[in-house]
Amino acid sequence: MFNTKTFLLLFICCGISLSKLYAQIDSGLLKRTTTDSVKNKMNMDAVYDRPLLAADKIPIAIGGYMEANWQHLGEDGISEGHQFQFRRFTMFMSSTIGKRIKFMSELEFEDGTREINIEFAAVDFEFNPLLNLRGGIILNPIGAFNQNHDGPKWEFTDRPISATQMLPATWSTPGFGLYGKHYNKDWMFGYEAYISSGFDGSIIDNEQSRTYLGATKENIDRFEESPNGAPLYTTKLAIKNNKIGELGISYMGGIYSEYQDDGLDLDDKRSVNVFALDFNTTIRRFNTFITGEWAWVNVDVPQTYTQQYGQKQQGGFIDVVQPVLRGKLLGWENASLNLACRLEYVDWNKGKFKETGDNIGDDTKSIMGSISFRPNTQTVLRLNYRHQRTRDYIANPPVLLGGFNFGLSTYF
Repeated sequence: MFNTKTFLLLFICCGISLSKLYAQIDSGLLKRTTTDSVKNKMNMDAVYDRPLLAADKIPIAIGGYMEANWQHLGEDGISEGHQFQFRRFTMFMSSTIGKRIKFMSELEFEDGTREINIEFAAVDFEFNPLLNLRGGIILNPIGAFNQNHDGPKWEFTDRPISATQMLPATWSTPGFGLYGKHYNKDWMFGYEAYISSGFDGSIIDNEQSRTYLGATKENIDRFEESPNGAPLYTTKLAIKNNKIGELGISYMGGIYSEYQDDGLDLDDKRSVNVFALDFNTTIRRFNTFITGEWAWVNVDVPQTYTQQYGQKQQGGFIDVVQPVLRGKLLGWENASLNLACRLEYVDWNKGKFKETGDNIGDDTKSIMGSISFRPNTQTVLRLNYRHQRTRDYIANPPVLLGGFNFGLSTYF
């Protein structure tokens, strides 16, 4: 974990590097790249599909994004008033090390400097469009949001509940794997397959008092030591048609229990398995963009645990974004005004009580509306309203949460 002195040192070093880059503007050597020259983009390309600043004779390109917002929310009529938040400051650094050898990294500062995480830092070796090797800290491709999560790409200040709480948000682990793509006219096919460090026992032993995959993110030792020596397997297949959309099917699974230590058996091998579907499309007649994903989580919970810890979870979200004005707006040449809606659902404990046969509660439903303004494709101002209903384990009347969020996010 970084401390404040480390952050300041890193910030100063990055500032010096950026000053050298900007010093070359007058000589015409500084260039902004909007992508990694990927013509046929899929969700798997999101790690490179970012604007970066590059200068002649300097081997590293630099970029990033930031998110800040105001919110006023109330839960069952009780509010904490006006809250101002600086949620994220993320930096990208990329480099072409040599012919068909590339490096990309993503360093994220959350809530000021309370959390500092390396979300991605990997080297790609490109043998063939269908066969490439990636190694380092990878973003496990479960669903689509985990890889394609940059704030400026979305019309909502909050990230989807299912993708950030039921599934671990921006889940990254040290590992290795293969990926590749194939094109045929309007059709594209892509695959990814990785082995990496995995989950630990905190997914059923945590402060949330429920099955919670995101708890493993608190274990920073996972970047240097596997909790049980068993790999986590992550695979994804995706197919896209330029006129229809993209469909992805992904799986992530492995052993999470610490079943042995120094050759001694401590526990049974207990597994976690996650399946996800994601889809996005654009209705070209109206320029309506639709994206969403749905995931199923299965965890082998010990019989000694109470029914409060679910063996099965499921949930997902769908976003619908409708541009209503496009063109020259407020002095910006290629601006857009959009309306959007997000529907969300998570069942934290899918099952029935053994004693009565009644359904277990513990679920969340949410609907969000949004008005967003984009002066360009890389910057967004967004006003959201959320209405959310959450039931507890024994299905008491739901807790109601509602309120407004206003925020901005931009690449730089």
